[in-house]
Amino acid sequence: MTREIFWLTLTVILTGVMWIPYVLNRCQIRGLSGAMANPSRNDKPHAEWANRMMFAHDNAVENLIIFAPLVLILAQIDYSTKWTVYACAVYFWSRVAHLIVYTIGLPVFRTLAFTVGFFAQVVLALAIFQFV
Repeated sequence: MTREIFWLTLTVILTGVMWIPYVLNRCQIRGLSGAMANPSRNDKPHAEWANRMMFAHDNAVENLIIFAPLVLILAQIDYSTKWTVYACAVYFWSRVAHLIVYTIGLPVFRTLAFTVGFFAQVVLALAIFQFV
């Protein structure tokens, strides 16, 4: 496993478990049967932190669609540098930071964390064309 694939794997795992806290909040608020029911406009709302975490999870999924192919393309063309490894690590940690600051409600820091992750993706895209 390349180091880039390692960071992709951690990112996939992180994205895959983000739903657990906000679903637990849903169970707490609506009860187990209410949490498993079809969504309704009459549902009791989540806690504010849980709503923000849902949005952070949505954003993580949307960005994984970009990050994963970039890493897989690099693996396919057998291209790896210290910069691609750093970019993947930075991307993972920016997603962790994004999740935390979004969940606790720090909008400026949320945007900064997102932007750092975006630029990590730019580094990967440039590396595919071997500009890095």
